Amino acid sequence: MEAADRAPHGVVRVRADNPSAMTLDGTNTYLVEGWVVDPGPEDERHLEAVLEAAGGRLAGIVITHAHPDHDGGAAALAAAAGGVPVVRPRDGENAGPLRALATPGHSPDHVALLYGRICFAGDAVAGIGSSFVPADGGGMAAYLDSLRRLRALDLEVLCPGHGPFVTDPAAKLDEYIAHRLERESKIVAALERGIRDRDDLLEAAWDDTPLHVSPMLRWAAGTTLDAHLEKLAAEGRLPKAT
Repeated sequence: MEAADRAPHGVVRVRADNPSAMTLDGTNTYLVEGWVVDPGPEDERHLEAVLEAAGGRLAGIVITHAHPDHDGGAAALAAAAGGVPVVRPRDGENAGPLRALATPGHSPDHVALLYGRICFAGDAVAGIGSSFVPADGGGMAAYLDSLRRLRALDLEVLCPGHGPFVTDPAAKLDEYIAHRLERESKIVAALERGIRDRDDLLEAAWDDTPLHVSPMLRWAAGTTLDAHLEKLAAEGRLPKAT
């Protein structure tokens, strides 16, 4: 394990064997003070590994958001641990040693979980690359607000739902905010040039990305485009139809 990807004190990571273009090298499940953060998919071997890493005893399970690669194994793990609670906290609520901070954008119900200066970021932040923001995830405006809420905290490390630990949270969050605003500026510039066709907007705004190499990548970019257009429409910044 590289030094930069070493778990912070008091945190244990167990990675699910579900790698993909969306999950990177798999979903990260975390253990802290006997609590499981995001048990991951309903995969027997992964859940057994989580329970083993916890020494066979759990205090509870807490979920960042309701996507099956993060919470699919919750019921099975809770039962295997003797019926421990599964908590889906709202903004400001506590779950064991963790406090929830609402961070919609990837999904409407998304929360980050704070443990001192350690933040379990779910899918608000990825260890590598950018996070997926669908149009129905709470909105691009909400996502940018979520990033700014996290940036305002004095964080030591981000523990993402996928990928390695982020040991410079401020730099990462600044990068994320700048990336989204740059993408938005490209969309606005394309619209101002008169581009209206969705595929042409994609090619103009994602000119730095080889969308042709992967249907999944193109789909994700298209869905993100929809989220940006939804934000621009809400702000009254879309060109008027002629």
